[in-house]
Amino acid sequence: MSATLEPVLSVRGLSARYGKVTALASTDLDVAPGKIVTVIGANGAGKSTLLNALMGSLPTNGHCSGTIRYEGLQVELLGCEQRVAAGMALVPEKRELFGSMSVEDNLMLGGFRRYQQRREAEHKAWSDELDHVFTLFPRLKERRRQEAGTLSGGERQMLAVGRALMGKPRILMLDEPSLGLAPKIVREIFHIIAALRTTGVATLLVEQNARAALQVADYGYVLETGSVTLQGPAKELASNPRVIESYLGLGDGKARE
Repeated sequence: MSATLEPVLSVRGLSARYGKVTALASTDLDVAPGKIVTVIGANGAGKSTLLNALMGSLPTNGHCSGTIRYEGLQVELLGCEQRVAAGMALVPEKRELFGSMSVEDNLMLGGFRRYQQRREAEHKAWSDELDHVFTLFPRLKERRRQEAGTLSGGERQMLAVGRALMGKPRILMLDEPSLGLAPKIVREIFHIIAALRTTGVATLLVEQNARAALQVADYGYVLETGSVTLQGPAKELASNPRVIESYLGLGDGKARE
């Protein structure tokens, strides 16, 4: 990926396997500050494995190799919590919210590391970030006292993204943010993802909805059976005959299963 800025995230030769089964093979990937990079592919292509390898959260039978540089620091030997503390954030496919807690309490947990320090400057930054999240997601502000488990699917996705942003990450990784959402809500979610570009946050978007992903992204990778088979500027990938045939050809904006 060509970029004028030094990548926030630079991956070289990343491979992952579960037992003897290879799920990801020698993958290279770059994400620059303020850019949206998407990884598209069908179910089973290795997209979620890629994110889990980047976050150091593979299952116990998982193993990965290769180099992961985050802001110039090699992080492949760091644990998941250490990567989160450094500024890497993942919004998982299942969102993993605390359903019996309020919207605001879920958001507070996202900024807990900074709030825990109890320094005045940090507390103000935490408060400012909460206001920023409510600006991005006005619906969450309206429902700030409501239990997360009573929210709609779209609102839960907004809350999951907002909670990740509370930690002020330098890179935000999204695993299938459109999964199970109505088309109108999908458009809203992707509009918000596009707006993140102005904050300087780098975004790695893993999506099966290739049409929506390529419309919002700056650069894209096509992942098939664990390997990157195509990459390039998102607009070029969207007009690539192979991508059109395999991922955009249904005419309803959904990737093939």
